[in-house]
Formats: sequence, structure tokens, C-alpha cells
Amino acid sequence: MSVPLFDVRQVRRAFSRASASYDAAAQLQHAVEARLLESLDYLDDPALQRQPPQRVLDLGCGTGRASAAMQKRWPKAQIVSLDLALPMLQQARATSQRSPRQWLTNPLARRPAQVCADARALPLVDGSIDVLFSNLCLQWVDDLDAVFASFRRVLKPHGLLLVSTFGPDTLWELREAFAQADDAQHVSPFADIAGFGDALVRAGFQQPVLDREIETTRYADLPALMRELRAIGATNALASRRHSLTGRARFAAASAAYDAMRNGDGPLPATWETITAMAWAPEAGTPLREGDVDVAAIPLSRIPIRRRS
Repeated sequence: MSVPLFDVRQVRRAFSRASASYDAAAQLQHAVEARLLESLDYLDDPALQRQPPQRVLDLGCGTGRASAAMQKRWPKAQIVSLDLALPMLQQARATSQRSPRQWLTNPLARRPAQVCADARALPLVDGSIDVLFSNLCLQWVDDLDAVFASFRRVLKPHGLLLVSTFGPDTLWELREAFAQADDAQHVSPFADIAGFGDALVRAGFQQPVLDREIETTRYADLPALMRELRAIGATNALASRRHSLTGRARFAAASAAYDAMRNGDGPLPATWETITAMAWAPEAGTPLREGDVDVAAIPLSRIPIRRRS
């Protein structure tokens, strides 16, 4: 049995602690979410002749912003808000109770149904989901093949998968700074766009379209960046992490190494690579292989990739 990359209990603890501070600190995450939500406009194209979805899964819903937006878009649909951290779901519920008007604007609108569960073991019926939406959750999953197979299982034939994750250039400055100060790994290794696309294809998803975007945020110093990461729950959850404190000497060495990356007297840069993917579930029972032929195989060179910088 392979050793898991992430400590799931630590992931749950970190996001549970961050539930109250997440929305105020997660400006980049909200921007990625907004762009991902815009992609849902594709489903409203009359040329597709698609009926509005009946059931939508917001996986890794956090404080429920995307769930609320999709419930407003499709007031008659059942939106399922699923998250590993129960306090995140409680925060989403408290926010909706403080702002009841969003549910009163349409008397037919339903409230999202909340489910506390692990993305790796979805407690959902086969073929029950029309749209599976997930914003910046999959970077905490170390077995993309297994989770994409689970996504295929719960999606209806021709159901839409729309997800985002972080790529390997994310926080490379922080990774390099700590590598100069400590042998222990401090930043998670993320799947690259090729590996992400390959995993989609292996799971049988069709017509995948992947995008890659690089953004840079800036901070006064390393402690400011670390405070923001804690506020959004993005702490070190590697199973191989050191379970003791980093220590002042190591942190000071990492801070000095990071300071060398400043542009003159400017702030510290932090790079974020975001990968987004849209794909469609195949017909029920579609095999991944027929004899010696890979039915779902698509050369990576044929997967269109739009790049922004």
C-alpha cells in the first residue's frame, strides 16, 4: 500500500480553523471562483438545447459563495454543498441566515443542501449529478485517478465537470526559500496541467478543455504571507511534514532566502498557477478499453490549452 501524500485529518483541521477568516483573506480564490462560475454561461447557450440542471454538486464548497451563486442561477435545482470541514458548512449557513434577502428575491429558489464528506468517497448515488463544480479543492487530493473515477460515477451521462486546482508553479518562491533553510518539505507538490489532463482522459471524460493562468500576489514580508495562508487554511498538510515547530533559526533562514527574491525594495512576490478544466461525462457503461484499444485515449497534444499571464 502506498503512503498517502496528505494527512486528511490535518487538511480538515486547517480548514476548520480557517472557516471564520477565509472569506476576508481569500481574494485570489474568490477571483478564480468568479471566472469558473462565468464558464457556466456555456450551459445556457440555446444552441446546446440543454435543460437546466436538476442537481448540482459544489465540491469543496467552503463558505458557500459558489453554491449561493449557482442556486441563484438555477433556482429550481438542488444544489449540494459538500465540504470536508464541518465549520465551513456552518459558516455558509450562518452567512445565509444573516443575508436572507438572497433567498427571498425568488420565491421558487431552494436552499443548498449541505453534506460533510470527503471528496475521495462521495456519498452520492451513481448518475445523480448534472453539474459537478469544484473550485481549488483538488490540490489536496493525491490520487486524481481515483477521485476522477468517483466524479464519473456520480455524474449523469453528458454531465458537466468544471474544476480548478493549483499547478506546480504555485508558491515556488516559498518552496525554494524553505528548501535553502530546511530539509523538510513545506509546500505541497501539485500536479501539472499535463498530468491533470491525463487523469481526466484515463477516467473517460470527453472533450476536455484546460486553461492555465499565472498570477502574482505581494506581501510585506514572509510572516505576512504565512498569516494569509493560515487564514485560508492552506497550511502544510503533507503526511511527511515535521510535526514540531519550524524553529526561529530555520524560519529566519527561509525569510532571508525569500528576501533575496525582492525586486529592489519592493514587496515579496508569491506566484500562483491556476489550472481550470471543463470536460463531459461519457455515456453510462462506456468502457475505458475495448480489447487492446484505448477508447478514451486522447493525445495530450490534442487537448486545447489556453494560456493567460
